[in-house]
Order: sequence, then structure tokens, then C-alpha cells
Amino acid sequence: MIGPGLLVAATGVGAGDLATAGFSGSRLGLAICWAVVVGALLKFVVTEGVARWQVATGETLLAGLGRRIGPIAGIVFLLYAAPWLVITGGALISACAATTLALLGVEATTPLRALAGGACSTLGVLVALRGGYKLFERIMAICVGLMFLVVIVSAGATRPDLGELARGLLVPRIPPVEGALPWTVALIGGVGGTLTILCYGAWMRDHTAAGGHTPDARTALRCARIDLALGYAVTAVFGVAMVVIASGVGAEGRGSGLIEGRGSGLIVALADRLGEGVGPWARLAFIAGAWAAVLSSLLGVWQAFPMLVSDAVRASGLLGTDARRAHPAGSTGKDPVAIATLLCIATLPMLTLVLDFATIQRAYGVYGATFVPLLALTLLITNRRTAWLGEHRNGPIASIALVLTLAFFAYLALP
Repeated sequence: MIGPGLLVAATGVGAGDLATAGFSGSRLGLAICWAVVVGALLKFVVTEGVARWQVATGETLLAGLGRRIGPIAGIVFLLYAAPWLVITGGALISACAATTLALLGVEATTPLRALAGGACSTLGVLVALRGGYKLFERIMAICVGLMFLVVIVSAGATRPDLGELARGLLVPRIPPVEGALPWTVALIGGVGGTLTILCYGAWMRDHTAAGGHTPDARTALRCARIDLALGYAVTAVFGVAMVVIASGVGAEGRGSGLIEGRGSGLIVALADRLGEGVGPWARLAFIAGAWAAVLSSLLGVWQAFPMLVSDAVRASGLLGTDARRAHPAGSTGKDPVAIATLLCIATLPMLTLVLDFATIQRAYGVYGATFVPLLALTLLITNRRTAWLGEHRNGPIASIALVLTLAFFAYLALP
């Protein structure tokens, strides 16, 4: 029952929650905790819609839309995915480089960042091409356990004001600080993943195949909802804990960008402050947990994004109508389009290592946030059709939740 939801959580937690929550917490404090919960809830709503499509049709969302509405579905996705590849790939490689060098105790110069980021990217390529789903799931489970334990313990060690934390969780407000709105949107967009939400359908299929059993549709959907609830609960707790840590260690620089100003040294800055207040063990433990978080995110994206692009290319008809009608299932290593995409995301984003770490992370969060309302609108339209989903079509609760998701992002987009 439990598996794909934690994969989605681990993939989304890395670059999104660690860096974006760190920057947001250091600038805006505990008042922004509500944004983490909202982000996780919105992602649950749309990912549950993806799961219902998968259960009802037996196809991934991209493959199914390509068969039902034509090439436009694949073309729109590819247009969105091209910048996403560079922005997200850059954020992941940059975060992996920063945490790896911090773990080794080495100064983060540009050449060393390129070397460390390239090594992590190469590891992601090898796991995607040669590892298989079971190995991938085991590695991700270890990373989730390590990062969750370390971050929760570290958050408790900062001794946050529980009253202020409760208000930050229950009373939605944006502090009157310069740049507060973009960081709030980035936090909502970054928590729990963005485009990788679509991977849940493929991971459901792989998890079922690896388990050697195929449950009926109702059982599969019930299990998926429990799996997703657990995954996004982990995501929300992790994100709030990161805001607590960053808020506690960056309080004296609130609103001035004290930690942000250190660029790629965010993780080291947080770890150093944590070590000063708690002890040397806390510094090393936090860096190890951060490394596990961002590495798991990179491994998840490198594993799943190439297959999403492969789905979209076939849905677009660029390989011919026969390819669109007969979508192949299998690992990245067996699909030429997926292999080409994997090599692109593993290399092209390396060019962004010359940019400021904070700039990359905010671009990742804000651009990723635009995908959630697009996906919500798609599910609102496609999942209401009885001819396509039968008894699993949108009910009143699902429809209302998707409409509220759209309304929330429309409100944030207003000047």
C-alpha cells in the first residue's frame, strides 16, 4: 500500500522544501508556516486526481490525453517542460553540490560546485538507467527516513515559540517584508513537488508490478489515497520543520536576507547557526539530512521526468500516430526518448551553477507553482467525463477542491 506516495514526497521535499523553506523561514519567520500546509494540501488534491485517472483508465495522464484529445496535450506539456528542465535541473544540481561540499567540509568554489554537482547528476543517471524500480524505492526510503529524523530533531533543538508556531499554522498572513509574496508563492509551489506530481501514476504501476499483485480499482484507489495522505503529511511536517529551523537560526537577520546573502552557503549557514546554539553534533547531522533530502529529490526527478517527456512526445505525434496509439511501458533505459531527455537534464542545467543559489531556488519554486493550477484545470475538465473515468469521475468534493485550488492561485496572481 505504501510506496509511491513517499516517492512523490521524497522527490518534492529536496530542492523545494529544504532551500525554499529555508530562505522563506529566514526572511519571514514562523508566520509563513501556513503556506507549507496549504501547499501540501493542494498537491494532495491534484495528485489524487492523477491517481483516479490512472486507476480508471490504466494509462498515465499524458498518454491518455494524447489518445483522447490529440497532439495538443503533448505539445503543451513539452513547451512547459523545456524551461522546467533547465530551472529545476539547475536547482537540484546546485543544491546537491552545496550539501555535498558542506558534508565534506570543503569551500564551495565554482569549480568544486561543478565537480560535486556533476558527480551527483552522474549517480542519478546510473540509478535511472541501471537500477530498476525496487532499488530506486529502497534508496529513496533510506533518504526519507534519514532526512525526516534529522530535520525533526533539529527543529525541536531550536526550541521554537509554540504559540507563534500555532499562529503561523492557523492564521494565514504574509508579513510586510520586501519580497514576501514571491517567497510565499515559491514556498507553496515548491512544497511537495510540481511537475513530478504526474509521476505518481507511473510509480503506482511500477509499485503494483513489483509487488506481483493487481488489486481491483476500488481497492487500488483507496490504497492510493492512504499512500498519498501519508506522503503529503510527511511533506508538510518536513516543510514546517525547515521553516522552524531557518526562522530560529536566522531571527536576527529577519527581513534583511542575512542567510540569503550567503548564496550557495545556505545549508552551511543554517548548520553553523544550529551548531552554535545546540552543539557540533547538530551541525553535522543537519548537513547529512540536507544531503539526503536533495539527493533523493534529484534521483526522483532523474528517474521520472524522462518518462514524462517520452509520454508527451508520443502524445504529440512527433514519432507518428502509431507511436501515439501504442505507448510503451518500461524503464528509462529501454526508451530512446527517455534516454535523450535524461542526458539533457543531467548536463544542460550545469550551466546555471554560475548563478546565485537563492536566485535559482526562487525561480524553481515560482515557475513550478504555475504547473499546479494548470494541472488542476486539466483534471477539472478531464476527470468529470463519465465516458473516460466511469464511477471514478470527479464527485462534488473533488470538483470543489479543484476549483478552490484554481481560485487560490488566481488570488495569489492578482497584483
